[in-house]
Amino acid sequence: MSKHTSLLTCLSLALALSLGTAAHGQSSRTTARSADYIVAVVNNELVTQIEVEQRAQRLREDLRRANSPMPPEDELRRQALRDLIDERVQVTWARESGLKADDLEVDRAVANIASANKMTLEQFRTRLRDEGMDYQRLRANLRDQLLAERAREREVPARIRVTDSEVENFIEARRNQAGATQTLNIAQILVSVPEGAAADVVAQRQARADEALRRVRGGESFAVVARDMSDDSAGRERGGELGSRPADRLPDLFVEAVKPLAVGAVVAAPVRSGAGFHVLKLLERSEAIATATQTRASHILLRPGASLSVDAAARRLGELRDQIASGKRRFDEVARSVSEDGSAAQGGDLGWANPGAFVPEFEEVMNRLPVGSMSEPFQSRFGVHLLQVTDRRQVPVDIRQLREQARNALREQKYDAAFTEWIDELRARAYIEMREPPQ
Repeated sequence: MSKHTSLLTCLSLALALSLGTAAHGQSSRTTARSADYIVAVVNNELVTQIEVEQRAQRLREDLRRANSPMPPEDELRRQALRDLIDERVQVTWARESGLKADDLEVDRAVANIASANKMTLEQFRTRLRDEGMDYQRLRANLRDQLLAERAREREVPARIRVTDSEVENFIEARRNQAGATQTLNIAQILVSVPEGAAADVVAQRQARADEALRRVRGGESFAVVARDMSDDSAGRERGGELGSRPADRLPDLFVEAVKPLAVGAVVAAPVRSGAGFHVLKLLERSEAIATATQTRASHILLRPGASLSVDAAARRLGELRDQIASGKRRFDEVARSVSEDGSAAQGGDLGWANPGAFVPEFEEVMNRLPVGSMSEPFQSRFGVHLLQVTDRRQVPVDIRQLREQARNALREQKYDAAFTEWIDELRARAYIEMREPPQ
C-alpha cells in the first residue's frame, strides 16, 4: 500500500469535499471526481457517494477489528448513509441551539490527526494541498463533529427519566444477587401467649398488645411503654431495643413487618408469632451492602471520526504510551495537550469513581489494571483511550451512594433508546431528499 493510500485511510475524509482518493495518481483523482455524485440532501447539507463509500469502509474496518460477521455490501452502504444523515441532522440541531466549538478545540483535533500520521502540522497541510484537499473544509468538518458530540451530550441525557421505584427495584435486585442484607435496629413490646392457650386467653393477650400500641400511638415514649408492659425481660430494661443486627439474624416476620416503615415509625397492628404479640418500632436502618471498591484513574481520549480512524488513534496513543512509560513525558502533561475529553484540563484525572460510574467497556479495562499501571489503547463508544489507574480504596456503601450508582446504571441502560428516539425526531423534522445515481 502506498503512503498516499495509508494517509487517506487514516483520514477517511467522509465529510470532506469530493476530491477523490488520490491513491493512484492524478488520473485516478480525476476519475474519482467525475464518478462522485450527490446521494442525499439533508436540510442545507449534501451527502455524496464518496462519503458513503468512505464511511462504509470504516464500518468494514470496525467489524473486522471486532471479529464480527460482515454483512452484504448493500447493507453496509445503507448503514453508512443512515449514519451520515444522522450526523447532518445533529449538526443542524446544534447550530440552531446555539452550540459552538471553538478554534482551540478544532486546532487540537487537527494536531491529533497530524500526529497520528507522524507529521508536523505544516507537513500535514502540505500533504492535504498536494492531494487537492481543502484545509479549511477539513476544519469545518471537524467542527461539525464536535458540534454533533455537544448536541448528544446536551440533549440525550436530558431525555432519560429514572423513577425512584426503578432505583429501589434495581437496588433490591442487586442485593438479592449479592446475598447481602440490611442492618436493622428494632424495638419491641412483647405480649406473650402461652403455648396452647385457649381462645379467650389469646383474645385477652391481644387486647393488651392493642393497648400498648394505642399508648405508643397516643404519644407516650415507646421505651416507657415497653418497660411497663413488655414480657421480654431481656429487652425490657433497654426500652425494648433489640440492638443493630443484620436482617438475616432477625425473624423473617420482623423484617417483613418493618420493611414498609420509615425510621421511627411503629407497625399499624401487633404482629402475631408463636411467642405472642409484638408491637414493633423501627429505630434504625442501615442500607450498607458491605463495601465498594472506588478507583481513581486518569485517561487520554482521542475521538475517531471522519478525519481520524480508530487504528490511527490507537497508533498515536500507543506512541504516547511508550513515551510515558519510558519517562520522557508525564501522563498528565500529555493529557492536557492531547486529550479530547473534558478531563484534559485536570491532566486526565477522573477523580474517585464508584462502580458503575463509567460505561462497561471502559470500566472493565479499569478494573483489570493494577494500581500504578497503564493500559494499552482501547476503544469505547466515546473513542480510543489510554488509561492509567492511580489508586484504589474500599469504602462503605450507604443508601445515597447505592441510589446514585443505581440511577447511573439505569440511565446507561436507557441511553441507546433515548438517542434513537431523539434522532428519529430530528429526522422527522428535517428536510431529507434522496437522490438517484446519474445515468
